[in-house]
Amino acid sequence: MKVMIVDDHAGIRKMMMSYLSDLVDEFVEFDDCSEVMAGYATHKPDLVLMDIEMKHTDGLTATREIKKAFPEAIIVIVSQWESDQLRENARKAGADRYINKTNLKPLRDLLKQALGPGEAPGSLN
Repeated sequence: MKVMIVDDHAGIRKMMMSYLSDLVDEFVEFDDCSEVMAGYATHKPDLVLMDIEMKHTDGLTATREIKKAFPEAIIVIVSQWESDQLRENARKAGADRYINKTNLKPLRDLLKQALGPGEAPGSLN
């Protein structure tokens, strides 16, 4: 399984990679959304983990753009912010899930479920 992490904090990207490394074959990192479209087209990840607040383009805008060009993309918003309005905005942008950074266990559960019982890392499909 290949996972693209889009977050402007290197420490957060590193922490997510460490936390998920036993479930993921390859990580692709971006610290801003400005190159995410090209990165998605080049790397074709099985899953995108997208922060909301970044320097040039926010994660919700990037999610909309990716989903428009690649409707099959699976995008999970991973944010420190928690509100019903943000969850709704993420859904409207095309995000498949919304997970708060304070508890990444649902993200591990999602990956484990995608892999199935006893399966090694591979693809979400």
